[in-house]
Amino acid sequence: MRGPLCAKGLLMIVRRLAAAAAVIFLLASPAAMAQAVPRAAPTAPDAQGQTMEAPAATPVEVTNGGPQVDGISIVSLFMRADPIVQTVFILLVLASLWSWAIIINKWIAIGRLRRRADRFEKTFWSGLSLDELYQQFSQHADHPMAAVFVSALREWRRAFESGPPREALLPGIKDRIDKAMSVTIMRETDGIERQLGFLATVGATAPFVGLFGTVWGIMNSFSAIAARHDTTLAVVAPGIAEALFATAMGLLAAIPAVIFYNRYINEIGRYTNRLDGFADEFSAILSRQLDEKAK
Repeated sequence: MRGPLCAKGLLMIVRRLAAAAAVIFLLASPAAMAQAVPRAAPTAPDAQGQTMEAPAATPVEVTNGGPQVDGISIVSLFMRADPIVQTVFILLVLASLWSWAIIINKWIAIGRLRRRADRFEKTFWSGLSLDELYQQFSQHADHPMAAVFVSALREWRRAFESGPPREALLPGIKDRIDKAMSVTIMRETDGIERQLGFLATVGATAPFVGLFGTVWGIMNSFSAIAARHDTTLAVVAPGIAEALFATAMGLLAAIPAVIFYNRYINEIGRYTNRLDGFADEFSAILSRQLDEKAK
């Protein structure tokens, strides 16, 4: 009995070893390792009290040779721009500076004209005679309202150089006085409106000049993309910034020019109406005196 029992025991041991070898082979295969899932967290003392964190993003190294768009300034945009875009910048800056010079000059001039007109009207209606007023303003008619007064009274005095005019000549004298005042008003108004045409030109053309610089800069940016075969934003950002800055310069020159042009045109229109009103009143006064002297 001992022989069969030993053989049978050896056979069972061999089978168990074969089964263990098969399990080890299966566990060592790549498919089994891919499907293996840990069932418990490590319980080592060093791992206690620590939390699992998501893997951090891979750090990106920034090289000095790459394009840098931080700290963009007006000077850097101008220095990096194409010569055509730089020319557009210079033209727009000069136009803007000259526009502001005209704006400030007209602001001062119109305010001064308004104050002088107030003083003249106060003096005119103070009760002085026409001869006294003529002697006071004939030598220094330094504003339009005084010039209108002097031109009308000069024509009126010429009518009396050879004595009181005949009644038949009165309509011609009145017409000449009105024409003298009208011509003076037109001439003085043209002097006030001088250089406002430049503001109108800048307001109408500066945006298109800036747009030309923008189109040219964008064309250069696309040419750089084609040359480098790189469509990243860091490559085209500087060129696009330069191009858009040209449009910003155009608007910076145009907006103040348009605003102040419209403002000054309205103020000059009101001042011209004031001159026309004074001319009508003064014409009525001279016409009345002519009628009295003709009798």
